[in-house]
Amino acid sequence: MAEAFLYDAVRTPRGRGKSDGALYDQQPVRLLTSVLKALRERNALDTSLVDDVVMGCVAPVGEQGADIARTAVLTAGYDPQVAGVQLNRFCSSGLEAVNTAAARVMAGQEDLLIAGGVESMSRVPMGSDGGALFTNPEIISRHRIVPQGISADLIATKWGYSREQLDRFAADSHRKAAIAWQEGRFGRSVIPALDEIGQVLLDRDEGIRTDTTEASLARLNPAFEAIGQAGLDALALLNYPALPAIRHVHHAGNSSQITDGAAGILIGSKAIGEKLGLKPRARIRGYAVCGSEPTIMLTGPVPATRKALSRNGMSVADIDLFEINEAFAAIPLLFMEELGIDPAKVNVNGGAIALGHPLGATGAILLMTLLDELERTGKGTGLASLCIGGGMGIATIIERL
Repeated sequence: MAEAFLYDAVRTPRGRGKSDGALYDQQPVRLLTSVLKALRERNALDTSLVDDVVMGCVAPVGEQGADIARTAVLTAGYDPQVAGVQLNRFCSSGLEAVNTAAARVMAGQEDLLIAGGVESMSRVPMGSDGGALFTNPEIISRHRIVPQGISADLIATKWGYSREQLDRFAADSHRKAAIAWQEGRFGRSVIPALDEIGQVLLDRDEGIRTDTTEASLARLNPAFEAIGQAGLDALALLNYPALPAIRHVHHAGNSSQITDGAAGILIGSKAIGEKLGLKPRARIRGYAVCGSEPTIMLTGPVPATRKALSRNGMSVADIDLFEINEAFAAIPLLFMEELGIDPAKVNVNGGAIALGHPLGATGAILLMTLLDELERTGKGTGLASLCIGGGMGIATIIERL
């Protein structure tokens, strides 16, 4: 089997996913176009050699519809023979795009691809695509589907995570992210977002709040208590009758931020790298996806990580750094507890609580953050993982070269 290498990785800054966010006036295709242009320019890329552009997008409707990957290929001025495809595995779509591209290289069927994702949550609100999983009463009732915030609070209740623990983790995410930006740790990957006349709209992640503390977070009200008491707690507890009630401990400050952004990673074979004079930065060691119980929904990173490690003859001890998406603070806490991971190895530059979660792009962003940090510290292996709506998990292992 051929090997798949990561040659370059770029992303936009993450803008607040609201009408007053810095990227609100930028259509999502423009964000994605900027990423494709940067990859071409940074690598003097002959785009006619790119086999496909694979992009995740969780709400592929409206401005994000009509195969936004192919649209961005055209607007970026790539050779018209370059194909493009959009895919959706909910919050893991950006990492799924990377794994899909890597698999095609490993299979020997294609040589050079760009994979990543895009989401403009300010312009195309989360849930705009609808879907039977979240709107069909029979499916919701039969499978006891609840909003992810209820699932996160269910995890905190079942595993005994306190509000104080979650807020402490969240405050630490902001602290680490602020240090990472101060020290320029994201400098290799982040390109500024420009307006139509070339002026900088945003050149750093917009969501970091340097004044965030446990005390300030303690003043926020639980975000999911009202909808839980309206009947969704009772629905979830049908699957967890041993729990007397769900404690509502997540809020806006210890959950991921709604965000705009785009990302792309250049992935190819050894032969194409040699042909183009590209130096590989890392190789994909392996990856895995799995399903998990759909009511509690967000526990999938643990079995997905175990599956990826097992298939590659590795253990947790073989991984130097981890990136686990901070969809809600309970998720990385569960990940570390269940797998016995040293917290010092996890999300060392902060995560989605501080930096944001542009749904379709986040998985690719996690992987490039991981790669940048492996290079900065001289460490060898890293693993990125995300929980996924509907009860799934994903994990990808890379090795720095």
